[in-house]
Amino acid sequence: MTGSSNRVFADGQSDFESSCTACHGFGIAGAPKLGDKENWAPRIEQGMETLYSNAINGFSGGSGFMPAKGGFANLSDEQIKAIVDYMVEQSR
Repeated sequence: MTGSSNRVFADGQSDFESSCTACHGFGIAGAPKLGDKENWAPRIEQGMETLYSNAINGFSGGSGFMPAKGGFANLSDEQIKAIVDYMVEQSR
């Protein structure tokens, strides 16, 4: 990554650490833990657009649930996408 891509990645990491660690750091409510490659693989296979949609709009299924934007309505869609990008890169 170069230029603004580095900034987006850094922002995704920062926003993850301040907003998402509580669930995705510990696997609460079925949240896939950051870096858990086995748990992330089937989610990543669904494609980035599905991951973005689930993160932005919320998700409820057999593997758990997540409120829209993880309950942080103050985060923009672009911030959520940067967080998802960060999480996927750390979990491949």
